[in-house]
Amino acid sequence: MTKATLPYALPDKLESGLAETLAYWRGLIRGKASSMPYWDDVKLPEMASRAERVMLVAAFEKPERFRFEIVGSGIASRYGEELQGRFADEVDIRSPLEFFRSQASVTVEGRAPTLYAGGGYARLLLPLWGDGHISMLLCAFSDI
Repeated sequence: MTKATLPYALPDKLESGLAETLAYWRGLIRGKASSMPYWDDVKLPEMASRAERVMLVAAFEKPERFRFEIVGSGIASRYGEELQGRFADEVDIRSPLEFFRSQASVTVEGRAPTLYAGGGYARLLLPLWGDGHISMLLCAFSDI
């Protein structure tokens, strides 16, 4: 059996800001014991140059839901209203959240980084481990 292609797969080359975020995420992986970092290793102040364009999203199982925990000011401004503390299925689907829930679901199920690009922006989702499952997603945005 061949391995299925991951929807929202990463291209060979990312925009520099997204590549920087991916490198930060990879740098948090604890050796070969894990394929992703633990969510509590993420220190947003270390990402100061990207702070406006990143967010942390809590991932819940059964039912699968995603809650915006920390949302950069650039993301909230583009969306046009406050997102922090809200669930993805409770907000209107518009820029920069088109296809967010499906991408987040693929990121959790595939246990790997994903990328959505469209509407003049790109969105990178990175899974984070905690409490025995993927419990958070690190999300970064960039204009394209």
